[in-house]
Amino acid sequence: MERSLLGALTGTLLGISALGSMAFMWAGTGSPAPQPKPEGDWRLLDPITYENISIFPVVSAIAQDSSAFVTLDDGLSSGDVVVREQGGDGMARSRDGRPGGEQYNTGASVNQLVLINRGKRPVLLLAGELVSGGKQDRIIAKDRIVAPDADPLPLDVFCVEHGRWSSGYEFGAAKTMVHPSVREQAAVNQSQTDVWASVRKGSTAAVPSAAPAPRIASSDLAAVMANSAPTQSYAKLYTESRVGASVDGFVDEVQRRFARATQTAKGEHIIGVVVAYGGEVAWSDIFASNDLFEHYWSKLVRSYAVEALARPTLREVASREDAREFLRRLNGREQIESEPGVYRWREITEGRLAQIELDALEPKTMTLHRLFVHRTS
Repeated sequence: MERSLLGALTGTLLGISALGSMAFMWAGTGSPAPQPKPEGDWRLLDPITYENISIFPVVSAIAQDSSAFVTLDDGLSSGDVVVREQGGDGMARSRDGRPGGEQYNTGASVNQLVLINRGKRPVLLLAGELVSGGKQDRIIAKDRIVAPDADPLPLDVFCVEHGRWSSGYEFGAAKTMVHPSVREQAAVNQSQTDVWASVRKGSTAAVPSAAPAPRIASSDLAAVMANSAPTQSYAKLYTESRVGASVDGFVDEVQRRFARATQTAKGEHIIGVVVAYGGEVAWSDIFASNDLFEHYWSKLVRSYAVEALARPTLREVASREDAREFLRRLNGREQIESEPGVYRWREITEGRLAQIELDALEPKTMTLHRLFVHRTS
C-alpha cells in the first residue's frame, strides 16, 4: 500500500516537472517577442495623400486640458509676452526688476534674445517658431516653457535672415514655423551654420538616384532668399510669387483633404500627425490636446508643404507599419534638462531617429509636445 502510494506520488511529481519544462520551452521558443506599443492610447487614421506627401492623423480618446498654457503667438499678440534684442530699451535690469545689480545683457547678440512673460499663464515655446522684427528675424532654438512673472529669460535662438542688422529691438508674432529640414538643424543639431545652410538648400534629405525633380529646386529657393538684397528673410518663402504661390496651392489642397478625412474621428481627439514624403516616414508632431494641435496646425502644414515641394516628387505612399514606428518610445542615449516646477525637456536618440518631449510639471505633469524625426544629417 505504502509502495503503491509512493509510486503514484512520484509519478505525479514527474508529470508536473515535465509540464513545467514544456511550459518553459514553449515560452522560450514558441511565443512571439513583445512588440513596442504606442504611447498612451494614440491611434493612426488612414493617411491623407497628395502628390509626394502622406499625413497620418494621430487621435486619442483622452482629452487633456492644456488651457493653463499660452502659445508664443498668442502671448506676443496680446502683449503679455515681450521678446527683444539683448541690450534693448529697458531690458538690462537686476534679477528682481530694480535698476542696477546683475545685468542680463550688455549688447545685442545673434543667437540670444530676451523674453519676459508678463501674463498669468506659462508660455509654450517650440523649436522652429519664427519671431520677426528686431535687428533680424530669428527662430526659437529649443522647446521650453516660461513661467509667469519669471525673471527676464535669456532665450537661445538661431538667425534665419541674412543681410539685415537694423536698429529695431522688439519682435512680433510671425505665425510661421520653419520647415522640417530647418527645424531639425535647430532642435536636434543645434547648429547656426546648418540652420542657414538648410534655409538656402530647402531639404537636407538624401536624394535617391534618378529621382524625379522637386517642384521647387534648391536654386529657386536660393534665388528667392537672395532676391531684394541685402535682406535674405525666411518669410519670403511664403510671400515671393516664385515659391509662395506653389506653397499656397499645395497647402489649400492638403488642408481640404485633411478636414474631409478627419470628420469621421467621432469621439476621438486629433492631437497630432505623422508625416511621410514619398515612401519615407520623416516627422511627427504630437500635442497634449486638440486645442494645441489646432493652434499650431495652420503653420505646421505650411512648413510640411515647403519640405514636400523641396523634396523629389516621389508618389509612393508610406506604410501604416512604418508610420506606427513614430509612435513608439525610443531606446537610446537620453539627455534631460529641467526647471523645477516648470518643465522637463527630454531628448532620446537611437541611430538616425530622435525623439524630443516637453513635459509641463505644473499644474500637473503632462507632455505638451512630442517631436519625432528621422534625421537627414
